[in-house]
Amino acid sequence: MSGMAGAPERTRLAALKAAPRKPGEASFFFYDAHFKNDAVKVLPGEYFVHDEDLLIMTTLGSCIAACLWDRNARVGGMNHFMLPEGGGAQDSGRYGSFAMELLINELLKRGATRSTLEAKVFGGGQVISGMNTLNVGQRNTDFVLDYLKTERIPVVSKDVLDVYPRKVCFLPASGKAMVKRLAPSNPEAIIAQDRAASQRVVPPASGAGSIDLF
Repeated sequence: MSGMAGAPERTRLAALKAAPRKPGEASFFFYDAHFKNDAVKVLPGEYFVHDEDLLIMTTLGSCIAACLWDRNARVGGMNHFMLPEGGGAQDSGRYGSFAMELLINELLKRGATRSTLEAKVFGGGQVISGMNTLNVGQRNTDFVLDYLKTERIPVVSKDVLDVYPRKVCFLPASGKAMVKRLAPSNPEAIIAQDRAASQRVVPPASGAGSIDLF
């Protein structure tokens, strides 16, 4: 259903916007003129799962986005988490273990099978010089790779660490992922996004092995 402008696209966008949202589910839908496709933006602490090639997009600094895909069920999704784990507020998509559970559980509800999931992992950049003492990007990256290894979900591709912010696009029916490395010299927008998300109250919740640069 991608690629055709006109009424079908507008109808799908309207239906997506009108659908009830689950706690932590992304809700910012728009039409992406560059890719000529409907899109949803996943903010820190959110996730999104779909079975059509709607663009699932996010922008990352030290955060991680895990894109999981089931090649048999042709369903996929993305999350966006900020820290490996956090004090007593573990039931938030801002933290890695809960973000991964949210994403996997929603995929299973949509027909995926745990044994046929595969992962693509992005982010964990050290985009703020001087923050290497906290090493958030490294800790996030180590966490997600260890988690996926424990869950026996193979990582078929990844673009992690280094100093770059990244823009990631994922097509959940075909499993195709695209990543664009952004200029490392201007991380203010990413920092502002992450800071806003860290202060936001998030309610607790109840292909394609290659990466294309664009």
